[in-house]
Amino acid sequence: MMLKIIPKLFFTVLLVSVLLLGLKAQAQEKVKTQKEFLITNYGAKADGKTLNTIAIQKAIDAAFKNKGGSVVFPKGEFLSGSIQMKSNVSLRLEEGAVLLGSTNPKDYYKMDFPGRPDSPKKDDNSQMALLLAHKATNIKLYGKGKIDGQGLQLALNIDSLHHAGIVVDPNYTIRRNRPNETMRPKLFRFSQCDNVAIEGLQVGAASCWGLSFELCSNLSLDGLKVINRSYWNNDGIDITDCKNVKITNCDLDTADDGICLKSYYPGYANDGIYIANCTIKSSASAIKFGTASYGGFKNVLIKDIEVYDTFRSAIAIESVDGAVIENIAVSNINAVNTGNAIFIRIGQRSGDKAGSIKNVSIKNVKVQVPFGRPDINYDLRGPEVDFFHNPFPSSIVGIPGYQIENVSLENITISYPGRATKGMAYVSLNRLNQVPEVIKEYPEFSMFGELPAWSFYVRHAKGISFKNIKVTLDDTDFRPAFVFDDVQNLNMEQIDLPKDKKEQLVLKNVSESRIDLKETNIKTIP
Repeated sequence: MMLKIIPKLFFTVLLVSVLLLGLKAQAQEKVKTQKEFLITNYGAKADGKTLNTIAIQKAIDAAFKNKGGSVVFPKGEFLSGSIQMKSNVSLRLEEGAVLLGSTNPKDYYKMDFPGRPDSPKKDDNSQMALLLAHKATNIKLYGKGKIDGQGLQLALNIDSLHHAGIVVDPNYTIRRNRPNETMRPKLFRFSQCDNVAIEGLQVGAASCWGLSFELCSNLSLDGLKVINRSYWNNDGIDITDCKNVKITNCDLDTADDGICLKSYYPGYANDGIYIANCTIKSSASAIKFGTASYGGFKNVLIKDIEVYDTFRSAIAIESVDGAVIENIAVSNINAVNTGNAIFIRIGQRSGDKAGSIKNVSIKNVKVQVPFGRPDINYDLRGPEVDFFHNPFPSSIVGIPGYQIENVSLENITISYPGRATKGMAYVSLNRLNQVPEVIKEYPEFSMFGELPAWSFYVRHAKGISFKNIKVTLDDTDFRPAFVFDDVQNLNMEQIDLPKDKKEQLVLKNVSESRIDLKETNIKTIP
């Protein structure tokens, strides 16, 4: 089945790539012939202090009325609040040009997006941003300049207004002591746009998410340096229910998820997503599907990714709000000093029924998991769990009645730290039902508490294939390498385990298995 599905996926992504390359060439040709609109001609001051929102918007509006044009930022620092992109308009930031986000919350506004479908999730998605766009077509932001949201000071000012009782946040997070995401502007907020290109810029320092795109089509992000680690919820790039997306040659350093695919709209999906040749450092996960997962994620190809100093998972694939996730191909991932390799999860925190995950191929992956926190040098470090535990394994876990289906893992090497002790935490192999289902909880590789395996824990799954897998330990670990619980059609071949350990494969309620291992390495639990 996988042999039929994955070529189809590659064909789909190849078609998307060709389409995007064609659109990019057309956009570049158009930019060459566009009339230029220099923002200083509209009153903008490059002193980093004068608020230039009106001047910059005048330049954008003039280009729009001209039926297209290139708005140019010359060298200098230009302070601004929210500005709105328009169809057929490009922003070019020359080398040395900086678009600075205002630190005054009053300089941002919540944008209305008429015609947008309704989302059941409204608690974390800010509609404010430095750069806004709605139903705009043929827009481009590019150059050798920089977009700096000045997010730390902006967020602190929002926090001060709340405590002063001037602008009260009804969803203020008392436990975390910070304003809710809906009160903090993003860097970009583009909704229902078509043919968008962002190239070559250095961007980041938002008070919330970084580059946020929803319900867009034909989106290309290339050669970006994203440094978004000023405040909490600092995702790098968020793609929500978009079609034909290409993210290439980007370098991300983020306090929250590096590249995050989200689905907020039932009946919609991320479809035709290509992510390649990127480097990611994150105090959360490097590449993640979810957690918002109402619609779907289909035909996604991820390849040639370098991950380092990342707190959570290198790859996390999560359907917890009813999303359909299918036809996913991940390859050539190298992760060093990363807290978890692979996390695949079906849950049901909302909706009448759980979603599905099927037809996932993960191959050519190398991960080094450390003993301590991999993000210890971050100023903002993701919250540690509040219970004692041994190092966490990778996990593929559905829920009763909703199995994860057709997952192929091939050419995988993962080194684990070991140093596990029963005195720290212990789940007996005779009490595997002690591992909680936590069906409605936030998805994370640590969500189950202590796990009984050191390498892979698989539960409620069907059609799982491991081929050419090598797992190693830097120190001792009393747990077995693999635990399979309620798994059908398990295939394992060319499994390289530590030579001095026995019973490294534990099977409970496993049927239709084909396992190429010595019997001394297998333990079956009735």
